[in-house]
Amino acid sequence: MRLRRRSFLGATAMALSSRRGRADQGRDVSMEELDRVAREPVLRLEGLGSPVEIASMELLRHGREYLVRVRDRGGAEGMSVANSMHLEHTYPIFVNRVAPFFRGKDARLLENLLWELYRHRDNYKYQGLALWVCVAAAEFAVLDLLGKHSAQPIGDLLGGVRRREVAVYRASGTRGNTPEEEVEDLRRLVAESGAKALKFRLGGRMRQDDADSLPGRTEALIPMVRAAFPDLTLYADANSSYSVAKAIEIGRLMEEHGYAFFEEPCRFDHLGDTKAVADALTIPVANGEQEASAYGFRWMIAHRAVDVVQPDLHYHGGFIRSMRVARMADAAGMKCTPHMSGSGLGYLDAAHFVSCLPNPVEFTEFKGNAGIPVRSDTSSLVVEHGVVQVPSGPGFGITIDPAYVNEAQVVRA
Repeated sequence: MRLRRRSFLGATAMALSSRRGRADQGRDVSMEELDRVAREPVLRLEGLGSPVEIASMELLRHGREYLVRVRDRGGAEGMSVANSMHLEHTYPIFVNRVAPFFRGKDARLLENLLWELYRHRDNYKYQGLALWVCVAAAEFAVLDLLGKHSAQPIGDLLGGVRRREVAVYRASGTRGNTPEEEVEDLRRLVAESGAKALKFRLGGRMRQDDADSLPGRTEALIPMVRAAFPDLTLYADANSSYSVAKAIEIGRLMEEHGYAFFEEPCRFDHLGDTKAVADALTIPVANGEQEASAYGFRWMIAHRAVDVVQPDLHYHGGFIRSMRVARMADAAGMKCTPHMSGSGLGYLDAAHFVSCLPNPVEFTEFKGNAGIPVRSDTSSLVVEHGVVQVPSGPGFGITIDPAYVNEAQVVRA
């Protein structure tokens, strides 16, 4: 095993890692060991002795937002907020193929039901964002229902809450502005949140010629952001911008300025290219936002193609599938951080996931609050001094304004 990023090159690399945490302590794991870890049960349902039969599962629409409402035979209700920017296009899969499957099923069997749903009517042929965004929306609502039945928050259902406060990084969603404009945007994000970490975008996004969004923007921006925020943890996301050679060049510039991880340097599905970049650098490399396959993550972990796995809770199909990814990474001594979908209550989903993660990175993505009227008795649901409090009530621990829900229309097939 190569000793570059894997040991961070001794004292020199440890100086760089002062802003990004402990040096990599990863270990080699076999495919068989990862399979064993992934097969271990995720849900803890000891307090649920009686069946929780699902009577109905409905998709609701309010403006551009989609909600899922699930009810059991006794009238108890679970609710989730879907990834609306994608469900707007994929909702027929939810209405015609996902929701009908759950009716009449025992919600306590959710973990096994996810596999049966994948097989049901050849749903696996739709694998990718089109299927998994729909599955995640359903799973979230069922988890909320189970949490209310057991009087437990999501994190306890998923193995046990480890932390009630989650430190966040604010993420800029801008690409193509000048470096000076981006720095001002980042200053605003820090001022309004008190965040101790930031992430911004590099490169030209899915380019095949290594061209930047503006000539020279990335090379100017990396040192400029570090100079503007000398004490903050900094991450940067290339969104599949670079060839291997260019990604290594950019990564070394990030190393020079003490960045904490380099996200998706090469095409997201070119895992061999991502591994080549990661092997050449000391800075941790992150990937996984677009990964739909559990076996894709298994390959990344077994072959040490990344240092940080980034399942998106919606794009990868929910909390249970994403927790299996996190556990495989933990078995290999690697970190996990959820990618936050920029829709619905993504910030809340990410906070609940991190509340029970065995191996989170220091900061979790936060892109701002949604426009959905929601409250919690145990959290302000906003970032205060760089930290968001994870709701501790049953299920997601939130209440969506009943008037808002009542105004929503049921989406038909």
